[in-house]
Amino acid sequence: MSVIISIKDIEFKAGSKVFIRCDFNTPMDEFGNITDDRRIRSAIPTIKYVLDQGCSIILASHLGRPKNGFEDKFSLLPVAKRLSRLLDREIIFASDVIGNDAKTKVANLKHGEVMMLENLRFEKGETKDDENLASELAKFSDYYVNDAFGVCHRAHASVHAITKLYDNEHKAAGFLLIKEIEFAQNLIKRPARPFVAVTGGSKVSGKLQALTNLLPRVDKLIIGGGMAFTFLKAMGENIGNSLLEEELLEEAANILKKGRELGVKIYLPVDVVAAQTFSADSAIKYVSTQEIPNGWMGLDIGPASVRLFREVLSDAQTIWWNGPMGVFEMDKFSKGSIKMSHAIAESFATTVVGGGDTADVVERAGDADEITFISTGGGASLELIEGKELPGVKVLLKEEE
Repeated sequence: MSVIISIKDIEFKAGSKVFIRCDFNTPMDEFGNITDDRRIRSAIPTIKYVLDQGCSIILASHLGRPKNGFEDKFSLLPVAKRLSRLLDREIIFASDVIGNDAKTKVANLKHGEVMMLENLRFEKGETKDDENLASELAKFSDYYVNDAFGVCHRAHASVHAITKLYDNEHKAAGFLLIKEIEFAQNLIKRPARPFVAVTGGSKVSGKLQALTNLLPRVDKLIIGGGMAFTFLKAMGENIGNSLLEEELLEEAANILKKGRELGVKIYLPVDVVAAQTFSADSAIKYVSTQEIPNGWMGLDIGPASVRLFREVLSDAQTIWWNGPMGVFEMDKFSKGSIKMSHAIAESFATTVVGGGDTADVVERAGDADEITFISTGGGASLELIEGKELPGVKVLLKEEE
């Protein structure tokens, strides 16, 4: 049986250098200010543990999706400053990834010091799983630790190719990565029942495999957000100009049919907040899902849907939520998602929230402290639920003796 190599399995030699791949892909406003530092705070236990072993640390992460090398708005410098405050220690910052500045600062790194490389994606080889980039990064350290769950579903140089350059005694998963995997596995294998899955977001296509994999495991399934309209259309409803993936109508109908066969109750919105355009000054109306006028589109679930979904959640013992209920980025279409967050936070269930937009909703609603576990990775979380093997995790497995 394969088990993941834990950071606690490694015997770090004092004075060694440790490369920690983190996920510092934090949201920022237009002025470059960090609006949510949850991912930075989540890496602190692993960083402190390695420092306690008497090692020095090279931190690495990506931020956003830069196109051609350095872009000021994607610099990790604000992250280094925030981490410095959180740890109350200096973070040495390299202005490049494998250039002269990084090499010089790694060479001069003293016992117990922490440094951070510039955004890994400023190097094109990162997203191409380039072995040359991986080789250059591996030269920086004696040990490798991956604590970046949010990118483990990607075969990138800093999470995949680099691991081939360390043996099992010198590479491991950090505390956050292990926690994420254990939560996802327990959720699928041993949920307390009733188990309710809440899915939302814009598209069915991104969640199709997860829905298919979840159906035999859950007792109830709530479908909201833009993806709900493909299901409503498959049931014969008139959805006006609402978001529709026409090529997935048959798949949506099959999921509804399979749910009936398995005895899984599937709940869709019964009313929506509709508008003719997605804008702050557009007129809105509350209409049932059977009465969306032509030329109008549903942009959030309505108050009756909120009451229905709250009732569905009332006896849940386990709740997994991935995807907002509407276009929550605009205040007038955010109420459904915010109220869903309150309902989940107030429940007595074990509550697990998939990362990305859903985590942002929970933060915005002020419910983060009431949620059992908020995943730092939306895509990676979904792929675990889908039953897929994550490339960044597979390379950290060993056979149990």
